[in-house]
Amino acid sequence: MLITELERFIREDIGDDDTSCSIVPDEWVHASIITKENGVLAGLEEAIQVFDYFALETHSDLNDGDTITSGDVVCNIWGRAGDMLRSERLALNFMCRMSGIATLTARCVADAGSVRVACTRKTTPGFRKFEKKAVKLGGGDTHRFNLSDAVMIKDNHIAIMGIEKAVERARAEASFTKKIEVEVSDVGEMLSAAKAGADIIMFDNMQPGDIKKCIKALEDAKLRYGKILEASGGIKPDNIRDFASTGVDVISTGSLIHSARWLDMSMKIM
Repeated sequence: MLITELERFIREDIGDDDTSCSIVPDEWVHASIITKENGVLAGLEEAIQVFDYFALETHSDLNDGDTITSGDVVCNIWGRAGDMLRSERLALNFMCRMSGIATLTARCVADAGSVRVACTRKTTPGFRKFEKKAVKLGGGDTHRFNLSDAVMIKDNHIAIMGIEKAVERARAEASFTKKIEVEVSDVGEMLSAAKAGADIIMFDNMQPGDIKKCIKALEDAKLRYGKILEASGGIKPDNIRDFASTGVDVISTGSLIHSARWLDMSMKIM
């Protein structure tokens, strides 16, 4: 994390009149961060950056991406009491939030089997890179980080200019290194996208049975080869196996981020 980002987060959390931390004695203390739940650890690197900023010493036998069990000591910290309290909540916010995302992602990846699981751009403004990093630590794919990473032709593009024209313009204007993805909602749009030369076809808000029918139609038309097929929309942890069984290559879901709950951790002065 950039120092400018870190200081912005610190200013937001401490404010201008930090009486709650300034009243404690200027003593050297030892604290431990303990997880209260099983999961996948993420955000430890960012938490240590927070502690380093306040000149606190840290030690951990764990790394981001490791599996953790309730009761595990995630990190030990030593330093002045006031600085320990100033850094506590910000460090925990990173770890609890990111570990929750990594944990949910790992569960979805396991349920999807060989199908790649990706997140979306439905992220918290200003915190996207940390949320997407957590997805990666959980074994997921980060998909597009921003609009510049690929050309995605969505329903509103299609409403404005149609699939064929949109793909033609994208092919003419985008670098040869960029993939072109088209969002489709039925067999007709899928076949149009395939014939137009889309690299990726996304089945948007379609049920698993309908996706299977589309894939069969694509195969019957001998247009399946070389296409990446993606399912998206309405996919959640409790139905991800149904979508994974359709024959798609990728499942993308915003729930990895927006529906992930925080993993419970706390810092205790020892």
